[in-house]
Amino acid sequence: MTMLALLLLITLLHSPACLSVTVSSSKPRVEVHEHTDAVLACEFRTEKDQNPRIEWKKKGKGVTFVYFDHKFTGSYKQRATIEGATLTIHSVTQKDSGEYRCEVTASEDHVTFGEATVILNVLVPPHVPSCEVPSSVFVSADLDLLCKDKLSVPPATYRWYKDNKALTATADTPFSIDTHKGTLKFKSVSKMDSGMYRCESSNSVGAPKSCVAQQLKVIDYPLNMTILIAGAVGFLLLIFFCCICVCVCRRRGCCKSE
Repeated sequence: MTMLALLLLITLLHSPACLSVTVSSSKPRVEVHEHTDAVLACEFRTEKDQNPRIEWKKKGKGVTFVYFDHKFTGSYKQRATIEGATLTIHSVTQKDSGEYRCEVTASEDHVTFGEATVILNVLVPPHVPSCEVPSSVFVSADLDLLCKDKLSVPPATYRWYKDNKALTATADTPFSIDTHKGTLKFKSVSKMDSGMYRCESSNSVGAPKSCVAQQLKVIDYPLNMTILIAGAVGFLLLIFFCCICVCVCRRRGCCKSE
């Protein structure tokens, strides 16, 4: 009898002090490719309540409901399912990336509320980049060729090609390349820089994509422009020479002061 009382006392001492709901996620960070399914795991345990309230919310500029009152809301109505508290979003896009919160309310438990957070990152393969290549440029001008893929996740890196040959910048080349910004910079172009230019974007998700090659022509200044510049310089020199002659003449008294 004494032993039974002792066992009962030990059981009481080790029993939970309060009854509470617990919520967790076995995979708090999820990465999936665009247009595939994303499974956001949420597991919960209650001490008493057998029918707790389950809600999912997405945090952005504000907080929006994904699943509320046993129904999906907004764009999730036709492309999401729930099993237990685990949420599956079908055919995800980049807009679905973000922080999601699984909330469980068990009104019969002593601690009635629990939550778990899952971060969803939707990976997007490279898209065809936009490329800015002028059709012509004058000799010795500085020049920037631009390339940008705004949609790929993670952000794309870039490679430039001239006449289908990859360009590599070194200390001896007349150009520089920023592989992260997609710029190809010339300090002073020459006739040798004429050719067909294209840019390729790539990341770890899918195959690289390239824009259509565009022709760049490096041309001399037009003849009429050269003549105009030479004429202007000659005119200024003539005025300067005349001024010198007048000053010398006055000093020698060859010219009257009036």
